Amino acid sequence: MVDHGGLVRRHELTHRGWELLAPLIPRAATGRPRVEDRRVSNGMVHRSRTGISWCDLPERYGP
Repeated sequence: MVDHGGLVRRHELTHRGWELLAPLIPRAATGRPRVEDRRVSNGMVHRSRTGISWCDLPERYGP
């Protein structure tokens, strides 16, 4: 999803940024199945950098 031949989309975390952030995200042992953490994080970064509303996020970032 994020890796497009080694490229990172403009409004997404870099590979290095994700390496730094990933260990800080808590892991839930129970409950609803999670969407991939990097996918959700990139959606938050995209929204904060572009200023679009949550409902206008591209589908690639999940529900």
